[in-house]
Amino acid sequence: MMLAKGLLIGLSIAAPVGPIGILCMKRTLTQGRRFGFVSGLGAASADGMYGLIAAFGFGAVIARIAALQTAASILGGLFLCFLGYRSFRSAAGERSAEAGGSGSLAGAYGTTFLLTAANPVTILSFLGIFAGLDVMDASLPGLLALVLGVFAGSAAWWLFLSIAVGAIRRTLNAGAMRGINRLSGLLLLGFGIYSVFDVMLF
Repeated sequence: MMLAKGLLIGLSIAAPVGPIGILCMKRTLTQGRRFGFVSGLGAASADGMYGLIAAFGFGAVIARIAALQTAASILGGLFLCFLGYRSFRSAAGERSAEAGGSGSLAGAYGTTFLLTAANPVTILSFLGIFAGLDVMDASLPGLLALVLGVFAGSAAWWLFLSIAVGAIRRTLNAGAMRGINRLSGLLLLGFGIYSVFDVMLF
């Protein structure tokens, strides 16, 4: 039961299309399904980490993350802007030149992990969801199953997305790839600018 709840939570956190989803889709199209899925695993790992923190109520850790929220959001937003700029300028058919992700599965994993972890709002989402499901007083095995479910649910979404997007990869010509690079670049840039100014203005 707890595992099933975790799966649903992981899917609900990962499925909405945002900057990480766009980044994973672009990497799938330009570098292949393996890079797209591994990028998604980075996000799933960050979701699992925050789920673990929320499930076990590490108050000191939560307070520390909240204190770093502004700096983390600004840095994450600036990095998204950088990725968007690189994507917009990349030529059709080129391998992605994104920092930390060019030709390296470890880099692809690391960038999405850090971008997801740099958004402290994620942990607030987990806290709210866990409180709403009344799981905070569950047994240790139950909490571990919940956290495992969160990771598995998130990873399942990224696997589905990489397979689905990868299926159309071979049908795209150079012009379509150029358009995808530019569109994804503009979207990532927009998300980055919003992230930075949302924190600075509010």
